Amino acid sequence: MKKSKYTEAQIIAAVKQMEAGRATKDVARELGVTDQTLYNWKSKYGGMEVSDAKRLRELEDENRRLKTMVADLSLDKETLKAVIRKNGWSL
Repeated sequence: MKKSKYTEAQIIAAVKQMEAGRATKDVARELGVTDQTLYNWKSKYGGMEVSDAKRLRELEDENRRLKTMVADLSLDKETLKAVIRKNGWSL
């Protein structure tokens, strides 16, 4: 996954400025991002605090790690099944 140029604290601060009523174009110009990027950030980080965002990142990392483990175990299982079928052993 691509690493963001901005920290979660900076992103949340920008979203809070938008929610406080500051013009989106002004916030986008200040940060050097597009309006669409700010709206994407708002959909993901809207209403969060920095600690919530850090917890979200930790959960996403754990989820990614667990998905990788499941994929590896599934591949191992299929490989073992193929070996058993090839050798003529029954299950």
